[in-house]
Amino acid sequence: MKTALPVDARSNTTRRLQARLRGLVGKAIEDYAMIGAGDRVMVCLSGGKDSYTLLDLLMSLQRSAPVKFDLLAVNLDQKQPDFPAQVLPGYLTALGVPFHIIEQDTYRVVKRVIPEGKTMCGLCSRLRRGALYRYAREHGITKLALGHHRDDMIETLFLNMFFGGKLKAMPPKLRSEDGQHIVIRPLAYVAERDIERYARAREFPIIPCNLCGSQEHLQRAAIKQMLADWEKEHPGRLEAIASSLRNVVSSHLADPQAFDFAQLTAVQRE
Repeated sequence: MKTALPVDARSNTTRRLQARLRGLVGKAIEDYAMIGAGDRVMVCLSGGKDSYTLLDLLMSLQRSAPVKFDLLAVNLDQKQPDFPAQVLPGYLTALGVPFHIIEQDTYRVVKRVIPEGKTMCGLCSRLRRGALYRYAREHGITKLALGHHRDDMIETLFLNMFFGGKLKAMPPKLRSEDGQHIVIRPLAYVAERDIERYARAREFPIIPCNLCGSQEHLQRAAIKQMLADWEKEHPGRLEAIASSLRNVVSSHLADPQAFDFAQLTAVQRE
C-alpha cells in the first residue's frame, strides 16, 4: 500500500504548493481563532482527497505552530459493501498519527430508509455527524476539523439561495446545534483544484464513496457545474464570490433581523 511521500521525495512544485496551502490554512486558523493552546483536534477522515489534505497540512502546521495542540484522526466505517477497511489503518499507522476507527452500520440504515433512486446524502450526513459528535463528547475533543474547502462553501451558498431561499453558506467555524461542539473548516480558503493537485502529488490512497452511486442529478452537482462554467468563462469569479462571504454589508441586503431598518432615518440638516 502506498503512503504519502516524504518531504524530501517531492518535487519543488509540490513543495511550493504545500507551502501555499499551509499558508492559506494557517491564515484561516488565525482569522477565525480555530485552534488554541491545549486543543484536542479531531480530524474527521473520510478517505477522500479533502480530508487527507486537511490531515496532512494540520500535521505539518502542528510541527511549527506557536501553540501546542493534539491531533487525532477519526474515521467512521459505515460498513459499505466492498469498503477497503484496511486502507486507512495501514496509512495512519505508517504516518504515525494517533487514530481511531468508529464502526457503525449506517449503510444498512440509509438503504432501508431511503427509497431507491432518492438522494441519500442528507440522512447519511446526519448519521455520520451523530456518531462523530458522540465520540468527540466521550473523548474530550475540543475541536472537530472537517475537510470542507472554499468551493464547498460557495456551492452551499448557491444551494441555499436557489433551493432554500436563504443567504447562507458554510461558516469556517461554528457551534453545533446542541452547543457542545466547535466545528472548524481549516480549508476554508483553499480551492478544490489545488486540493486535487496536492492529493495527486502526495499519492493519497483515496477511498471513493460508493454509497449513493453517481447520483449526477443531485442539486449540488448542478451547482458545481454552473460554478465551473462561470470560472472557465470568467477566471477569478469563484475567488470573488468567496471574498464576498467575508465582506458582508447587511445594510445593503434586506433582512430586518440583520439590520435595523426601522430605526433608519435621515440626518437632519442644521
